Amino acid sequence: MNEVLTQQEIDALLASVESGELDVNVAEEKEQVKVRSHDFKRPARLSKEYMTTLTMIFEEYAKIAGNLLATQVRTTAEMRLAAIEQVSFEEFLHAIPSFTLMGIFQSHPQAGMQIVEINSRLCSQLVELLCGSSDAKLAAQENAKANFTDIEMAILEEVVQNFGQSFQTAFHDIVALEVKMETMETNAQWLQTMSPNEPVIMSTFIIELLGQQTHVNLCVPYVFFEGILEKLSFRNWFDSGKTTNPSEQESLNKSLQSVPVSIEVLLGETEITMENFLQLELGDIIPLDKHISEPLVMSIEKSPYYLVKPGVVGKKMAVEVLQYIGGEAEE
Repeated sequence: MNEVLTQQEIDALLASVESGELDVNVAEEKEQVKVRSHDFKRPARLSKEYMTTLTMIFEEYAKIAGNLLATQVRTTAEMRLAAIEQVSFEEFLHAIPSFTLMGIFQSHPQAGMQIVEINSRLCSQLVELLCGSSDAKLAAQENAKANFTDIEMAILEEVVQNFGQSFQTAFHDIVALEVKMETMETNAQWLQTMSPNEPVIMSTFIIELLGQQTHVNLCVPYVFFEGILEKLSFRNWFDSGKTTNPSEQESLNKSLQSVPVSIEVLLGETEITMENFLQLELGDIIPLDKHISEPLVMSIEKSPYYLVKPGVVGKKMAVEVLQYIGGEAEE
């Protein structure tokens, strides 16, 4: 039921309008329903929280892939995340050149295909580097390639596989993946891995190699994330209040118990001249700095832990533990 104003309230309201204290236009604007535009061709399936987590994951992906690339080409290579956005697969295809190198991956057990797109100019640099070319020749190369030979495709295959391996490593804290490269393509129009309106996450990376900047695009469909959305939340990813699984604790204890460690007992030390050392013969006696009644130090992995007393058990030499010294030798 609408509230009914008294005559006194009506008079006060009219007086406010006449005096200018109340703006009628502002009051009308407040009553209007706010409309927010929505593009159904570009549905935002992932919330801002999930996108923030993915940004962190793809930044880690850039570091891993950049290190692998630098190791492979044996020169300095830096890779960093430039942008990440939710687009349709059709928009992704329009954003990449008609001729480029694309690696199509399948990451089991997650659904969907991932696509790594490498700019043709970067491919030219990588081929030259992997074939032993000099920096000067690479710096002088300005024109991007129009096609790849079979030999060049074979050389670039390992590079593309490293990008897939980096993807597997970057997601190991979220889900255990088995990334396998299905095929490589050079024409974006031949890609039929998903429908044009399929929502995807498009990540763009900048690669600096020999003073030149090129880019790499990574396309991951939304269906890949459907089963792991809860693991992408900050509450799940950074939860410090998780209890330890007893079975995991027991397994860790068993693994640690089987780890071999080296134990040493120092009988004593002394110094002799090189002349005396060269004249040593069988039966000679070398005096040490330890008295026979003093305890010896037993070290574990080069760190002193116990004071011990030497002895014999059966036909074997042995020591008896006397005191724990907490990993520090007594002065």
